[in-house]
Amino acid sequence: MNISTETLIEGIKSGDKRLIGKAITLVESKKAEHRERAEILLKEIMPFTGKSIRIGITGVPGAGKSTFIENFGRLAIKKGKKVAVLAIDPSSTLNKGSILGDKTRMEELAKEDSAFIRPSPSSGFLGGVANTTFETMLICEAAGYDYILIETVGVGQSEVLVSDITDVFLFLKIIGGGDELQGIKRGIMEMVDLIFINKVDEANSNKAKSTKQELLRALFFMPEKEKGWKTPVLLGSALNNQGLEEVFEKIQDFIALKIKNNSFSRIREQQAEKRFEYWVQQLILQKTRQESAMENSYERHKKNASELKSNPSTEAKLFVEKLFKRG
Repeated sequence: MNISTETLIEGIKSGDKRLIGKAITLVESKKAEHRERAEILLKEIMPFTGKSIRIGITGVPGAGKSTFIENFGRLAIKKGKKVAVLAIDPSSTLNKGSILGDKTRMEELAKEDSAFIRPSPSSGFLGGVANTTFETMLICEAAGYDYILIETVGVGQSEVLVSDITDVFLFLKIIGGGDELQGIKRGIMEMVDLIFINKVDEANSNKAKSTKQELLRALFFMPEKEKGWKTPVLLGSALNNQGLEEVFEKIQDFIALKIKNNSFSRIREQQAEKRFEYWVQQLILQKTRQESAMENSYERHKKNASELKSNPSTEAKLFVEKLFKRG
């Protein structure tokens, strides 16, 4: 990290992919000196952010997320858009490394001048979304990318976290045996803005249509996430570029409706507030552990919780009360 912060900022503004990557590495770093520089960088680029469409893409492993993103991204580029992909890989619990290597699975998109792909390890962060994904997204926006596509591992709490930082939440579904709705949690259905049934071909088209009807029936009983929006269920094949044009159009329609309803900016403000609350929690904990007396107290209460000598929430309450009594 011997590149100056000023050089990184200018590199972001000019769209220099190498410097954009270096800036993201700086923001991802946990070193104190890097965090200070990252804060300066993020403050300087803020006026250039907020102009993209942020799309979260989730689905079970094997749903074809990477293929969808690659061909959807290429379609957007053909329409004159710049596309950034943040592919969140599950991390090894041993070395915190990224193990999927999404960049290698999007070779054609990676060749495009108007595309930027960044695989980021989740580093054990809940739900398969890296803890700096929001900040990485801001860097990509400042670099002039029109679409930010965030791919998650599609497990656990990832759906909630993706929904909390994006404008559009897209769920990829594939046709399987048995109950087509099995395994789709109600919570996902309540958050989703668009469903794309992928890998549809002539052989399974009837099954795909049946699955679509089942999903539409289920969605009928869900509360409206956005006033006036009925979640579309689209059929297609990302591999064969079938149905992607319709997905693109529906995304435009959804964003236009949110702007008309005056909810687009309001929801983004709420998302930023959640990031503020997240960082307050992180920084308080970090500051606490920098002081030996409080760190010892923290470890003692944590041990009591882990050994179930007391209710974990009680131990947390006792520790927080002790922390704030010091002020």
